[in-house]
Amino acid sequence: MRVIAVRTLKHYIKKKKDAAQSLLSWYEEACKAEWKNHNDLKGQFGNASIITDKRVVFNIHGNSYRLIVDIEYRLQIIFIVWVGTHKEYDVINVKTVKYVKTT
Repeated sequence: MRVIAVRTLKHYIKKKKDAAQSLLSWYEEACKAEWKNHNDLKGQFGNASIITDKRVVFNIHGNSYRLIVDIEYRLQIIFIVWVGTHKEYDVINVKTVKYVKTT
């Protein structure tokens, strides 16, 4: 899979150093993955939450953080939409949250 907007992860890691190893591990695993559908993804990340046909939420660092992505299985692309703490996640709408470009 090709991960787009990895800058979002790098930017977040600068703010939340305790999430660094878990996010980088997720990134490495996702890049190596060849998921064709949600079943393939769930086989590797059983605790991921399938929100819509494209949107998936991953639990990061023992569920302390959440990572929201959109996945195009046919194109083998993962687009990072949002990353934050579990508490921050609880106050957003996971279906409608949009990517915010980081600088």
